[in-house]
Amino acid sequence: MSIRHKVKVRGGAAVAVAAVLSLTLAGCGGGDEKPKEPQKSAPSQNQGSGAEKPAPSGSSSTPVEVIATAKGPAGVVLEINSAERDQDGYLTVSGQLKNTGSQAFVRTSEWNGVEKNASPASVAGATLVDSVGKKRYYVLRDTEGRCACTTGLSRIAAGESVPFFAQFPGPPTTTTEVVFGLPTFATATVKISG
Repeated sequence: MSIRHKVKVRGGAAVAVAAVLSLTLAGCGGGDEKPKEPQKSAPSQNQGSGAEKPAPSGSSSTPVEVIATAKGPAGVVLEINSAERDQDGYLTVSGQLKNTGSQAFVRTSEWNGVEKNASPASVAGATLVDSVGKKRYYVLRDTEGRCACTTGLSRIAAGESVPFFAQFPGPPTTTTEVVFGLPTFATATVKISG
């Protein structure tokens, strides 16, 4: 093979490699698709990336049932939409944090509880109290200490509603009602479903 033929082969190979790379990069492009949200029933999930929040049940055109409400500081209201047991025995509380005030709310670090590093800007300080069983339940953690709860809550704009969830060990099946607490909010009595 002459040198001229080798150059042609190398040139063709370069074009082929460039085509493969451009197709690969196009497949990995930003696009407008949103990443799928993790399921909230597995406590060992990585919940620490900051943007993981479950969508509220129901569509945006259908009103979501509010089963409990608690008032917080500066016009922030916590609405609980569900407290559901899953097949693994965990209890997931989900709802909305609504800023009804006229200014952005940024004092969310108090919602972490005593959490220092693993789950910042989260609702890791949430608790459930089984008054009948006289037991308090804390938000589940994975093996690295990250909470099985909403993270990335550093700011709630005026008029904004932000979905949240927190997953707990499930109280006994005979317990049908618990008291949900989040630092800086009044407590709310919640009926368990499932």
